[in-house]
Amino acid sequence: MNNILEWISQPWPWYVAGPLIALVMFSMLFFGKSFGLSANLRTMCSILGAGKSCEFFDFDWKTQTWNLVFALGLVLGGLISHLYLGYEPAANISETTITELQALGINNPGETLVPTEIFNWENLLSVQGFIFMVVGGFLVGFGTRYAGGCTSGHAISGLSDLQPASLVAVIGFFIGGLIMTYFILPYLLVM
Repeated sequence: MNNILEWISQPWPWYVAGPLIALVMFSMLFFGKSFGLSANLRTMCSILGAGKSCEFFDFDWKTQTWNLVFALGLVLGGLISHLYLGYEPAANISETTITELQALGINNPGETLVPTEIFNWENLLSVQGFIFMVVGGFLVGFGTRYAGGCTSGHAISGLSDLQPASLVAVIGFFIGGLIMTYFILPYLLVM
């Protein structure tokens, strides 16, 4: 039993995780479902009655119950892995990235999943924290709605369903990420 728990608590190799993702996607395609976590926000707003004042939320949310259950499973799976399967808060990043982040003022990059110099409650009231958390959160939400889905919906579900719009969206995600990483982030970190 200990060997099984030890195996489960380690990151799964690509040749196990990849086919499992493919199996889930093929089964979703077979049953006529499309994957995307951002759709859950629309469903929750519809459940709470937003459809009475906004046409976008006026749909039969009961058809999306499976997606809410899937999102709940993600939360429970994360909780179980954190509590029982040896959660490690450090991020495994390269030495080059560590050196570059230290040059930008991040003291212990990789020690935690997110840099505490940026993501903390005190920083929220600063200009830098407001830009990272509030403006960044707004842009993620706006971009998700504008693109018709989130990264998981387009990159996993849309590409496996061979949707051209998803290919364009995923290319846009990568271009945006590269622009942010190399041209905008360095200026935000030295604010």
